Amino acid sequence: MNETPAPPRKLISRLKAKDPKTAEPSKPKILIYGRPGVGKTWFALSFPSVYYIDTEGGADLAHYTDRLKKNGGVYMGPDDGSNDLGVITEQIKALATEKHTYRTVVLDSMTKPFNTAISDEATRLGEKDAFGASKKPAIAGMRRLVSWLDKIDMNVLLICHEKPEWGLVNNERAQTGVTFDCWEKLEYELHLCLRADKRGPERFATVRKSRLLGFPDASEFKLEYGQFAEMYGKDVIEKVSKTIVLATPSQVNEVQKILEIVKVSEEDILKWFNKANVEGFPEMTNEQISSVLNWLNKRIKSNELPT
Repeated sequence: MNETPAPPRKLISRLKAKDPKTAEPSKPKILIYGRPGVGKTWFALSFPSVYYIDTEGGADLAHYTDRLKKNGGVYMGPDDGSNDLGVITEQIKALATEKHTYRTVVLDSMTKPFNTAISDEATRLGEKDAFGASKKPAIAGMRRLVSWLDKIDMNVLLICHEKPEWGLVNNERAQTGVTFDCWEKLEYELHLCLRADKRGPERFATVRKSRLLGFPDASEFKLEYGQFAEMYGKDVIEKVSKTIVLATPSQVNEVQKILEIVKVSEEDILKWFNKANVEGFPEMTNEQISSVLNWLNKRIKSNELPT
């Protein structure tokens, strides 16, 4: 007697991509640079509910603080540690994970803490400073900061000084233009890189680099909040910021206990961290560490991980 064949086993897909139209538009992450006095700070302070990190102590004048207060903002200055990349990163992490009313974070300038970190490391190394060794801690600090800026549900404006840009002209080194004074790869990590300029009484922004269709490279617009908000989407810029829920201590402990029992290579763990854009399990979101726990528990049950 022929037996009825069992129905085919339904495979559960591991693919996680979603319909792109269901993804919520993110708040803008902007790098803006230019000469002193062209309106960079004034533009940034016109954004809603600004958490203003002043690394140079130059925005404590009355007209700046009045504008900041009017828009529901608060001020953090050099006396609070604003010129330290580590302190700045911890502030961004706190803004990302704690409930608050702020919708914009401004770092003014990003140039000073980056160059200060390089100078401090050069002093520490002394004669051993060679082949750009003094830049390594500053770049590492910038990478960690950018990883949190990428996660945070806030408008982000990084203000930088302007410096000459050099290249080859007729096989000779010559100035080819101007650029921002900071980590050279910073413009690739954000939505927009803008150069601010003043022409008579009016101020303009020229797009140096963009990921956004509405802001094509080399295009320009008036450096005014109303103009920018209309182009980007005022509803996105002004919506309430969402808080990231981090992994709980119990979840971190559970992962670490399982990893003491099963064998997972350091290379694989590093892949988890890179995929989550974190430096360790405590920086993972609740959802991310839950995925790790599910993966580990499934492998234990199926005996796919040696004990």
